[in-house]
Amino acid sequence: MSRDHGQMRRRDFLKVSAGAFFAQAVPAWEARPTNPKTIRPVSIDMHTHWAPEAYVKAQIEMGRPAPANRNPLDFDLDKRRKWMDEHGIQMHVLTLSGGMPWQWATPEQGVRLAQLVNDAAIEAHTAFPDRFVAGIAMPVKDPAMALKELNRVAGKPGMRAVHLPNSMEQRDYLFEASFDPVLARCQELGYPLLFHPLDGDANIYSKRLVGPPSLTNWLGFTFEHATTAAKFITTGTLDKFPKLEIVLPHGGGAFPFIFARVEHGLYHMGSVQLKVERPFREYVRRFHYDYLNYYPEALRFLISEVGPDRIVIGTDLFAARDIEYPNSFVEQLNLPAKDLELILRGNARRLLRL
Repeated sequence: MSRDHGQMRRRDFLKVSAGAFFAQAVPAWEARPTNPKTIRPVSIDMHTHWAPEAYVKAQIEMGRPAPANRNPLDFDLDKRRKWMDEHGIQMHVLTLSGGMPWQWATPEQGVRLAQLVNDAAIEAHTAFPDRFVAGIAMPVKDPAMALKELNRVAGKPGMRAVHLPNSMEQRDYLFEASFDPVLARCQELGYPLLFHPLDGDANIYSKRLVGPPSLTNWLGFTFEHATTAAKFITTGTLDKFPKLEIVLPHGGGAFPFIFARVEHGLYHMGSVQLKVERPFREYVRRFHYDYLNYYPEALRFLISEVGPDRIVIGTDLFAARDIEYPNSFVEQLNLPAKDLELILRGNARRLLRL
């Protein structure tokens, strides 16, 4: 899409009657289909977690506590497919949650756990090729081992993306020179990067968010995404890897809403503090965003800011009823049919090369 065309499309969104919109639209957790009996699996969910049994068992053998109150949908693919059918999801992109083990695991343990997750994902795709693909898990604490695991499973059935933590123990490992070969290989393979923050005290964005009540997830994760996105720009990483695709979860966190403030600070508060290859404003569209910002007004702003061709479905803790009917949340905006199709599955199909 050209820049001018993208701006025209975004302006079109703003022409919708605000009065009618606010009267009818509801938050994501309340969105429901008009008739549940008409639901058909349609969308591709690019932000959804799982924890295969072999992976959990291996962690217990390594001395980690067994997960409490484990949801069968995290590992039972038959029950998961039934849930997907009932809630309008055609395909899940399987990834680990914020409980990824890369922080605590030794390099050797990390390799074993990544292999178990990736092999289980290949099996899931092989059994149900039209329902499951995966983001490759990698032991990111050691870039050489991460690259080795990436190469081991690259091109295998169902491997369509790479899943990474935003940071680790306050360390921006992504932008260290030692991680460049991993990013270069992802670009070469055409695998989009899917991100999620790590859980745990050592990864908390700020101790002020601890609580009570805890805001480490609800605010901390959004700041993580804004920081990750901004550093992809300011470190020159996006210019270094111009074809690298990146999907930011949780609606991109705070990033789409404060992007202009970052630009203003770097370019209009005295001397220019950053030189990049493109106009700074264009970098907001170098990312894709899932639609998890929950209020319809916020989703409409996100679409107007980055364009419908940059939004994908993402249900996160789908099994915990984070969003029970993901398609309904988008459908209530009454978007043009072409744009609705892009958000529900078209953009994901392009990113995942399905």
